[in-house]
Amino acid sequence: MKTLCLRNYRAGDASAVSQLIRQVYGDYYAHPHVYLPHMISQNHSSSRWHSLVAEVGGQILGHATLFRQTASRSAELALTVVHPQSRGQNIATRLSQQLLTHAQALGCHAVSIKQVTHHPYTQRMALKLGFHNTGWLPDHVPSPYDTSAREPLIIGCQNLSGYQQPLPNVEWPARFEDFKQHLCSVFGVRDQPSRWRGASVKIAQNAHRYDIVLKNLDPAMLRQLQELPAHWLVSVQLGLSRHFAADCDRLAQIGFQFTGLAPGESHCEGWLALFHRGFVPRRLQLYCPHMQGLHDSLANPAADN
Repeated sequence: MKTLCLRNYRAGDASAVSQLIRQVYGDYYAHPHVYLPHMISQNHSSSRWHSLVAEVGGQILGHATLFRQTASRSAELALTVVHPQSRGQNIATRLSQQLLTHAQALGCHAVSIKQVTHHPYTQRMALKLGFHNTGWLPDHVPSPYDTSAREPLIIGCQNLSGYQQPLPNVEWPARFEDFKQHLCSVFGVRDQPSRWRGASVKIAQNAHRYDIVLKNLDPAMLRQLQELPAHWLVSVQLGLSRHFAADCDRLAQIGFQFTGLAPGESHCEGWLALFHRGFVPRRLQLYCPHMQGLHDSLANPAADN
């Protein structure tokens, strides 16, 4: 039997990595760079990607990456792919464990992961690796498993080297109190508000979805959100303030449902609240009970009002 070797990505691996992802996901993987070996090489040359591969007899059968912007204190664990014939050997878990160690060496304070919901494997692996799920992204990317559907994703977060990323001490709606207490027990609480970076309002289009980032929610902005085209799928990331409970209720009244938290990353030092409108309700069985609860609230919007 040939020996399995886990090693760092090399300059000549780009075509093999692209081919592996194509073998597993076909032409429907959400990240376009994986289909251009030149972009894979460029992302590694610029140190935005830090990858490991699993190799057997000179053939790359597994791959995982850290996405990290230059000098950023956070990274994302992504592009975890294993050839179907090599599954069942914990290759994805072993690659990911080594990349988490590498993230510490890079000086990262935290790592995030986005988990598909079509199957439980990534969700189980994320919990095994020490990630804590904080939020839910409905209809976030095209599904590689069903070309007529979109794939919801789960956000997992993990702090490294004793770094703390506490939640602000603000009131939540009573219906989410259990979820709040869970997150506070994991990440802690602080009284100081998060420091905001950059513009107070940002909007971008990502294929079918419109992403809006807001420092705060005032009556004028609430009206503008309500007047957005009705057919849009809209994702709002809102700074957590002392008005959070009221913000949840006001957004729910115009069709936006709370779907958890995400790290602030480039927008603020703390956390952003996630709200979505225009997604397709669906029934899923999720590995994490906290995410199952959020999912169930999306499937029953009447319970959120």
